[in-house]
Amino acid sequence: MSESELKSILTELKNEKCHWQDVDKTSVLKSMLEHIGSTDSELRDQLIYTSFYKLIIESNQIETQLLTELLDTCMELMFKGIGEKETDTVFTRAFSTLLVALILNRDNQENFLSSSKVNSIKEELMKYIYLEKDLRGYVAGKGWAHSVAHVADTFEMLVKNPKLDKEDYPEILRVLWSKVLISSSVYVHDEDERLLIPILEMLERGLNAADIEELLQHLPNELKIQKEQIEKEKYWLLVFNIKTFLKSFYIKINGNPKLLQLQKKIEHRLARIF
Repeated sequence: MSESELKSILTELKNEKCHWQDVDKTSVLKSMLEHIGSTDSELRDQLIYTSFYKLIIESNQIETQLLTELLDTCMELMFKGIGEKETDTVFTRAFSTLLVALILNRDNQENFLSSSKVNSIKEELMKYIYLEKDLRGYVAGKGWAHSVAHVADTFEMLVKNPKLDKEDYPEILRVLWSKVLISSSVYVHDEDERLLIPILEMLERGLNAADIEELLQHLPNELKIQKEQIEKEKYWLLVFNIKTFLKSFYIKINGNPKLLQLQKKIEHRLARIF
């Protein structure tokens, strides 16, 4: 169905002028997936995503078999136009990862995904975040893209999944960390705090703080290399992103006695970034 038709149906469902048992749910869900990356922010954010949230999390109205099928489709959609910048395909990628987060959230409650499937999700998410080049947050006239923040939310749900092997934490940490070392743009929509959420979750669940300390230790050399390779303006964007992230990290772990050494390491590194 067209975007306008879908919008009309979802609006009626949202306003309780009709109910899901009154519509062809399979057809509507298919259309929601087709238009998950719509540039109409009301349709994409307030209707499609919100409807998925209510159906998957609040009311459990999508059976686990169908959720698995939706998951498989999302794993394809989140690579649509991958590598592009400043194009509308980012909305499809970003909101597909959000749907993956909802399905993982449901699995965390009901345990219907296999361990191999969870591992496959991990591999695809790491591949996706590494390849994503469109880092825009809010896009004028089209609303939130927020690819980095959205995939960080998805990694949070992945980390909370008991089937994820804790030995995967250092690898996940490194791929999240790579999205801090960005010189192509400045994060201004709380991407730093969103990237921190799965990292802090891993720390709570057994990630060794020494793995983070090692990354901190390598920062000066990384900055030195980048300073020689990129334009001065881009270098200072990189410095800004790193400082913002580390300041947020410092604040988030402030007062946690178990992470006192890590906090001191962050403070030490911040004082020497220039």
